Amino acid sequence: MAQPAMNRIDARAKVTGAAKYAADHSLPGMAYGHMVTSTVGKGRVSSMNLGAARAAGGVIEIYTPDNRPAFHGTLPPPMNVFAETRHPLADREIHYYGQVVALVVAESIEQARDAAELVKVTYEAQAPNSDFGQAKQHPAEPPVLPGLPLGKLIEKPHRVDIQAALAASEVRVEETYDVPPRHHMMMEPHAAVAAWQDGKLTIFSGTQGPAAHALELATVLGVQPTDVHVVSPYVGGGFGGKAFTWAPTLLAAASARALGRPIKIVTSREQLFTVTGHRPASSQTFGLGANRDGRLNAIKHHTISQSIVEDPGYRTTQKYYATPNAYIKLEITPGMNLPTATIMRAPGDEAGSFALESAMDELAMRLGMDPIELRMKNYLEGTLVEGTPFSSKHLEECYRVGAERFGWSRRRARPGAVTDGDWLIGMGMSTAILDSGRAPTTVRVTFRPNGTATVACATSDAGTGMWTIMAMVAARALEVPADRIKPTLGDSQLPVAGGSDMYGAVGSAATATVTPAILVAAQEAIDALVEHARTAGGSPLRGMGDIRYDKGRLLGEGTSAEFGELLTLTRTAEVGAQGTTSEPDRSHAYASYAAHFCEVKVNRWTGEPRLSRFTTVVDAGAILNATTARNQITGGVLFGLAAAMFEEGKVEGATGRISNANLADYLLPVNADTAEIDVHFLDYPDTGLSPTGARGIGELGTVGAAAAFANAVYNATGKRVRSLPITADKLLT
Repeated sequence: MAQPAMNRIDARAKVTGAAKYAADHSLPGMAYGHMVTSTVGKGRVSSMNLGAARAAGGVIEIYTPDNRPAFHGTLPPPMNVFAETRHPLADREIHYYGQVVALVVAESIEQARDAAELVKVTYEAQAPNSDFGQAKQHPAEPPVLPGLPLGKLIEKPHRVDIQAALAASEVRVEETYDVPPRHHMMMEPHAAVAAWQDGKLTIFSGTQGPAAHALELATVLGVQPTDVHVVSPYVGGGFGGKAFTWAPTLLAAASARALGRPIKIVTSREQLFTVTGHRPASSQTFGLGANRDGRLNAIKHHTISQSIVEDPGYRTTQKYYATPNAYIKLEITPGMNLPTATIMRAPGDEAGSFALESAMDELAMRLGMDPIELRMKNYLEGTLVEGTPFSSKHLEECYRVGAERFGWSRRRARPGAVTDGDWLIGMGMSTAILDSGRAPTTVRVTFRPNGTATVACATSDAGTGMWTIMAMVAARALEVPADRIKPTLGDSQLPVAGGSDMYGAVGSAATATVTPAILVAAQEAIDALVEHARTAGGSPLRGMGDIRYDKGRLLGEGTSAEFGELLTLTRTAEVGAQGTTSEPDRSHAYASYAAHFCEVKVNRWTGEPRLSRFTTVVDAGAILNATTARNQITGGVLFGLAAAMFEEGKVEGATGRISNANLADYLLPVNADTAEIDVHFLDYPDTGLSPTGARGIGELGTVGAAAAFANAVYNATGKRVRSLPITADKLLT
């Protein structure tokens, strides 16, 4: 099937600098805030010397725990799980290194930053509990927290004797896989420009969900949600880090109200490591037991994580492979003196797929079986725990097509069998599965006299292509060229149903959520336009009984008018309607699938691993725009490979300090570290999930990418690395 393709309609604005991000807004009379953060990992502020800072040029106010702007309510569920629950500057207690202890407000950003350096804080320091390696030796049961938006995150063990099932298996793998903390590191840092007028807040803030952002701000500030207007048409990356509301935004809003003037706060790159959430560390112990023919007899998946937001067992193990015996358990390390954990691209799925797909590769090696054959032996038709059938699954075709495109038949099973001079060449593969879903939402479609139509929704575009998808889908529904569609989004005052759709661009569900509502709204708008043509004064079709809409024109009894012409003749500013979708069919489970194939080369003398080639074949429902879909998969794969090759938040156990909290020491891939990524879509619409047939795609490339890299490294070197990232030192030992 030919896949439609369209360049991003927001591209020109972004590359020319016309797109205004949160920090690009400047308002009359604006002041600037800079946060002061703690230099101990646990303890209490005993004193603060503000004299030199207050005397510095341009300083307007300094907020501290003893003098803080007013906060009222607390974040409601589920934000109280995925974001920091304490108000900024709530008290003098220090819970982690890098916690906000003061806010300096000045006439310029330079004055605020320089004065912040003059704030002298004395602490009653205590030894922090910041070493995950030690903490995981004493894990605890996670709390039961109702109202979580991701559903049942905690899966209790099946009532089976899993150890007996593993012992009875003819071939076993029992290993532990470790994933370090990881940080979002989006290009645009968290920033907010807040202004109050007549008790109402307008705030320019980069957010993945403007409506949810407005609700959270209203709750904490003690005002009505309708009194908060969030504006966020452009977001420079989020990856989950901008799904909820954090201290910088809360402080901007509260200090702006207290001072009666607009306030801008831009989080520094170092501060992003502590005050806006991160992916927590996790340690997963996997046990796989199989018969000699490769059929799984038992899966044991025990995870210890800093937080329940990272639950690899529930997110992965229950939907990958068939087995009669399964044990899935999550434990956490509570009370650690570390920054707050939150969701990060493919939460649970990224870490879980690394462990599971590495363990499957190890099992294939012990069985002497091709890794694809092992996966097909244990192909799962429905979820492992509930047994709910998948709506549409073509993973077997992903394996077949991917193997052919990649040249998997040339792989040699014996590690180190293929060389090129000083380089050892290896191939690896993995499976990627990502839950898909959608929420009911509301969209408005409006016809204008100038011959254009608008499509509006309170969702966000965090770089994922929503601007373009909204225009494309509305153009098809209205049967007009896409350049006549004007999408509007990133604004809390635009239509929203008010449920989980308020979170906008999260969970790879934005396209599946928004596009069905566009279809409904488009038909409602067409019906309203037809009725307007029949009844409005000045309409050339007034009084006609049979009026049809066809490709932007109204037709009836030998008379026709283009909709812009009609509205001009009737002197009408607009005609439109809202459309709201219902819940999807719950009789099936929905997921997107991919098969990843990776080739690496490892220098035999230095141990340096390099990416050579990567192929992925994707089954993600209907592909509405091949260009943006390929962007999403490519970006996701690179995101997962970054975890395999470089990314690691290094926490000093003795102090709680993140020692590489900058972009010089926290390594990310650059062009020289990447290779051409071959992406192929199967394009089977999943109309069970939505009328447009589209499923989640944004996070899918991330899932399993690290495992494919690790498996390729093993095939090249014979060394199995079970802790990320896979660096030269681990391959030389």
